[in-house]
Amino acid sequence: MAEIPRVPLPDRPVLLDCGMGSELAWRGIENTEALWSAKALMSAPHVVRQIHIDCIEAGADVIITNTYSVVRSHLAEVGIEDRFRDLALKACALAREARDAAGKDVLIAGSLAPLDHTMNPDVVPPNEVIEPLYRESAEIMAPHVDLFLCETMRSAREAHANARAACSTGKPVWLSWTLRDDGSGLLRSGETVDEAAALIAELPVSAVLANCCWPESVTAALPALVAQPGKIAGGYPNCIAYIPHTGEWDMAGNREEDGLHDGLLPLRGDLGPTAFAVHAERWLAAGARIIGGCCGTGAGHISRLRQLIGGVPPVRRPHRLRHEAAQA
Repeated sequence: MAEIPRVPLPDRPVLLDCGMGSELAWRGIENTEALWSAKALMSAPHVVRQIHIDCIEAGADVIITNTYSVVRSHLAEVGIEDRFRDLALKACALAREARDAAGKDVLIAGSLAPLDHTMNPDVVPPNEVIEPLYRESAEIMAPHVDLFLCETMRSAREAHANARAACSTGKPVWLSWTLRDDGSGLLRSGETVDEAAALIAELPVSAVLANCCWPESVTAALPALVAQPGKIAGGYPNCIAYIPHTGEWDMAGNREEDGLHDGLLPLRGDLGPTAFAVHAERWLAAGARIIGGCCGTGAGHISRLRQLIGGVPPVRRPHRLRHEAAQA
């Protein structure tokens, strides 16, 4: 295998940012329709930018583009598929603007997420359908991000298609699977981490993670994640009370029984910043190098994780130097 592209990382654990969709909802931005967090790219781009800034100021080393729901099929549901490219570029621009405004050296990760609304792994289309769609998104974002984060992958096959597309750009790629919330450490498909990792073994993926599941699920999976040769491991779980991953649930909240309220699934009451950090201590002790938060986590969680990690936060640099570096 050719040398794996990697981004320079500090000699300490790396901190991701918080859940964009839930932060938008908490700040009064409606995101309950098919567009989910992508709607804010049109209705409230200044809020998206500010969430990025707040996470940087809280100590995040990596911010993730608000492209989780910038998906052709989602946009087609509301008649704006023609804005697909523009919205992907807008999300990248907002992340870059936030980095410049904060004046700190942070990395920008391009989010490549599931191409439908549900956590059900059984509905993933064939790879010959999804891989070209992922490749299209990756090629649009590649000039504007430092790495790709293929996230919330429900099955080994879905992750393989996404990672292949992202790796084709030559950018560093991190891959994150979503896990069952039963303490098993299994993917939502029922596959083991080892089985899923075997399918991407030939790809130049530099980090493997778990996300959008309970913190306890990340704890269960970390030994297997850390054991993957040549890769760094980590996790960024959610704080929500449940993730239905069978049946007809979808994140667009099309059914009353899905439990969505103001764009949010119900949150667990035991995962504030301090309690969340207790779980993170376990991940670090198990060998995690990358930690952060997904749905239901905010800048307060990131600030507390920064205290846990310690070390020097991202270095503040003058905006002028950032601009000159971009022109070099």
